[in-house]
Amino acid sequence: MIDWMKSFLDNYIDGYIPRIQIMDVIEILIVAVIVYEIMLWIKNTKAWMLLRGIIMLGAFILVAWIFQMHTILYLAAQSINVLAIAAVVVFQPELRRALEKLGEKNLLSNINLFDRNKENGRFSDETAESIVTACYEMGKVCTGALIVVEQAIRLNEYEMTGIELDCKVSSQVLINIFEHNTPLHDGAVIIRGDRITSATCYLPLSDNMSISKDLGTRHRAALGMSEVCDALVIVVSEETGLVSAAMGGVLSRGLKREELREKLSQIQYRNAEPKRFTIRKGWRRK
Repeated sequence: MIDWMKSFLDNYIDGYIPRIQIMDVIEILIVAVIVYEIMLWIKNTKAWMLLRGIIMLGAFILVAWIFQMHTILYLAAQSINVLAIAAVVVFQPELRRALEKLGEKNLLSNINLFDRNKENGRFSDETAESIVTACYEMGKVCTGALIVVEQAIRLNEYEMTGIELDCKVSSQVLINIFEHNTPLHDGAVIIRGDRITSATCYLPLSDNMSISKDLGTRHRAALGMSEVCDALVIVVSEETGLVSAAMGGVLSRGLKREELREKLSQIQYRNAEPKRFTIRKGWRRK
């Protein structure tokens, strides 16, 4: 009986039950994470409409295959390559945005102990306070403003659309730039570290159809810019004087002074250098 069961297991069970190794588990986890990230990306972009269209097209082709509609099947087979190229062209902004989000992970720089450029992108408390002061001073007199605080993703292509300044950030300079009827008041200011790199910059408008109709071009530009990069975009409404901030495709309206300062603090120390270790009665943090 035992020999019969052993023979049965050897001949039937072993042939159908795969032997799972540690590398197989790792591969499954990696694929699951990739699929999850792709589904999140599809959900949060126009690619969701593309996916719905592909599903409907697939259902139509399935019906054609069931009823053996040879002409439709032939046309579908010949059109697959063209449709794939068309999808890449139409959804190029979304694909680029996904790659930029992937680049924000910056895994290599996080483990590079010799990377000294992280501090260069940070701004001082004085700069943060100048931004806050300028925004609420302009809000009191309903002066419209659009300020982009750069983080990890460089905004060189948007700087090229404006006028190069390269000056130290101060509330007086920001207020003067956005003063009505001045040459630099129209467009956005880009701040890198403690410097204003350029003004009158053109920003991409958001194509989010769920945005409130009350929002004007400045708010749409702030939201659109936050969708394509990791910058904090601050906007002062010319109609109401309210201060808002956009980041990661989310617009926070009517911020108080303390709330704006908190948002600046969050990005100010986000990319801080990892703390070093020193020997003092064992390993301790500095």
